[in-house]
Amino acid sequence: MKIVAPTKKPIKLDAIHANAGIEAKYRRELQELVAKMAHSFLYWTRATWKKNPPLSTVAQDKAPFVDLRKTMERLGRQWQRKFDEAADSMAKMFADGATRHVDDALMAALKKAGFTVKFTMSKEACEGYQAVLQENVSLIKSIGADYLKDVQGDVWRAVKSGYDLDTLSKTIKARYGTTAKRAGFIARDQSNKAKAVIENVRRKELGITEAIWQHSGAGKEPRPSHVAASGKKYDLSKGMYLDGKWVLPGEEINCRCTSRAIISGFED
Repeated sequence: MKIVAPTKKPIKLDAIHANAGIEAKYRRELQELVAKMAHSFLYWTRATWKKNPPLSTVAQDKAPFVDLRKTMERLGRQWQRKFDEAADSMAKMFADGATRHVDDALMAALKKAGFTVKFTMSKEACEGYQAVLQENVSLIKSIGADYLKDVQGDVWRAVKSGYDLDTLSKTIKARYGTTAKRAGFIARDQSNKAKAVIENVRRKELGITEAIWQHSGAGKEPRPSHVAASGKKYDLSKGMYLDGKWVLPGEEINCRCTSRAIISGFED
């Protein structure tokens, strides 16, 4: 299907932005899971340490080391399993919401411009959906895996260096803060990426080949190249050539840029 403006002059559709509500829900669920994991690690690490305080001079086959190692291994298995199990449902919730939002927002923009379009899950749309879904499944699993590796390293460094339990507890709490921030960043970044992927698929289905880049105006340190690209036209099949590569709005890490699709006039 290809839509064409009823005049010689091209029509510029309103820009579509990532849905803040979907992002907030995704961020909240990710951070709640991280918080539960961090609380579990802090509680059981402290309990094991207090029961049999390890010393840096104790051999690794003695009870203090063995107890801590078993606790770390048990928590590692338990929480990686929880993240693996949560990844599919959380990613699906996010991908479903992002897809519905883009479809609804694009249909509304088209209606405003005088077009009535209803989207179906085409082969291309399914592929875009799966790309968003699988990337988020992988990212969710990585949050758990990276935290487990880091906090286990914190525990062994504390033992070998002779740290006390209060110092280790502060380290684990700080690790939670870092991981929670990463979860928030993933939610924001993936919201923009998912919107860009699904939007690009739908535009191509409609025969739209060009768009106008729009810088978001957000962020403390905007990319100069993205600011300079604002207002310029680009080919949807390639994107805009910025900083030595072809990119689409919202595709790069922490990019919140959007674009306005161009519907060609009948004599363009």
